[in-house]
Amino acid sequence: MIDETAEEIAAMQTHSSSVVAVKAAQSLRDLFDREFPTVDEYLRALEHNSDTLRRANRSHASLHTTQRTIVTRVRETDPDSVEAAKLVTEEAVTAAVERVEQSKRRAADQAQALLPGEATLLVHDYSTTVLAALARATQTGASFTVYIREARPRYLGRKMARRLAEFESLDTRLLVDAATGHYLSDCDRVLVGMDCIVGDRLYNRVGTYPLAATAADAGVPMTAIGSAAKIIESGFDFENEHRPVSEVMREPAEGFRVENLAYDATPVRLPDSVVTGESVYDPATLTD
Repeated sequence: MIDETAEEIAAMQTHSSSVVAVKAAQSLRDLFDREFPTVDEYLRALEHNSDTLRRANRSHASLHTTQRTIVTRVRETDPDSVEAAKLVTEEAVTAAVERVEQSKRRAADQAQALLPGEATLLVHDYSTTVLAALARATQTGASFTVYIREARPRYLGRKMARRLAEFESLDTRLLVDAATGHYLSDCDRVLVGMDCIVGDRLYNRVGTYPLAATAADAGVPMTAIGSAAKIIESGFDFENEHRPVSEVMREPAEGFRVENLAYDATPVRLPDSVVTGESVYDPATLTD
């Protein structure tokens, strides 16, 4: 079952990284149905399966952070029986999942506090945390016009538009990516999610960097929203994904090469703020 989950994670290209992290953590419970003669064998199986899950997606920092946290906690308790090891694993998985979910909720609350009662916003791609922030704002009576970029070639912006269209107080408008510059002058703020921040780079779905640069040139503030677990100080090397050519064009690419990266790297100096569940950061403080 864990191998099947790893395969599913590798194919989960339309889900947020926090959703992937939660699914991977919960899949470790499959070990509870297996028999292990010794604690050492159980711990080796736990580490092996955790490594398999992490390798399934090398670009999701929250997946790696969550898996490392679970395995480290079980190791550090030094369980004296297989049953004790399984109990600690269950506690670690439950705590890790709750930490991810709580961090998302707190980040959404922090971001919502930045938004005025009425504003025109521009959103890139699909982010469950950005979605939650806008939903919370509508509950307090806020009313927004929201432009959403399609986020080609997988068109995840369409998914975001469908979700936001459910809220009566939101005037939801879907944009082709190339029209961003035209509509930015009408916007008060740009909102994006984040896969992770490593060093002085914000990694997020491709299109974030040119959007950030265009917003900076237009003088429109940009906020990146995500859980604190996505700000990585050490122990993680981001690996980009090259997506299938078929996402870009169905006919054969004869005589040329199609480049279809999943993520890009945005200098953190371009957004004016980074919001997590713990705080609203000036990006300059993340690289000091």
